[in-house]
Amino acid sequence: MMGNTLVKSAALDFGIQWACWAVAAVLKTEKFYDLAGSGTFALLAYQSLSSGGKFFLRQKINTGLVLTWAFRLGTYLVTRIMKDGEDKRFNNVRNRPSVFLVYWTIQGLWVFVTLLPTLIVNSKQKDRKLTTNDYMGWTIWAIGFLFEALGDYQKSVFRANPDNAGKFINTGLWSISRHPNYFGEILMWLGLYLSSTSVLKGFEHVGVISPMFVAYLLINVSGIPLLEKSSLKRWGHLPAYQQYLQNTAKLVPFIW
Repeated sequence: MMGNTLVKSAALDFGIQWACWAVAAVLKTEKFYDLAGSGTFALLAYQSLSSGGKFFLRQKINTGLVLTWAFRLGTYLVTRIMKDGEDKRFNNVRNRPSVFLVYWTIQGLWVFVTLLPTLIVNSKQKDRKLTTNDYMGWTIWAIGFLFEALGDYQKSVFRANPDNAGKFINTGLWSISRHPNYFGEILMWLGLYLSSTSVLKGFEHVGVISPMFVAYLLINVSGIPLLEKSSLKRWGHLPAYQQYLQNTAKLVPFIW
């Protein structure tokens, strides 16, 4: 059952990304890239729950958390790109179809690997009583959701204020972490994996790759490095920004 669920999910996942790439390449736009990503998360989570056919409490809660995350983040990202008009990550690739395809394929990989613990949980045909791991996992997810949602909200409000034009945000959650939203993102997927361990067996614990993969991408690839580089270019000459870098944790509040 698990193998069936994973194969169907992977086929649907990459099928969506490649179909969207074909349209995006013709139109030379990335405006629905994030919508396709968050939408695929939601679709795969719901589809795997439906195809499993059991609807155990753990399955329903974990799937509901994924849907909540996907709706919140998807709405935020789509609203932002419609306002900004473009995503600078794609400035050098939107007119190069073959390279553009790589971005869409990586998004497919991100969706599948990140969602892996939820897909495995939803494939289960036998239930287990809720454990401490479930409650701990859901608590960690809630803390992560708060950090990501509140961090994004605070940044949006800051950027919408004309008085803050050209300034960097160092208030609210951004005063204790330079990337509180990314910290929250990592916590949410860690929480879902922790809940899944209540029913995972043997090789199924490969699901641990989910929070590890998210953390690696955000810390080393497409998240923090790009934003830190861009921020240094804009404000690196300012003593106030240098002080902010020295006094504010990069990711984990007060720690690192």
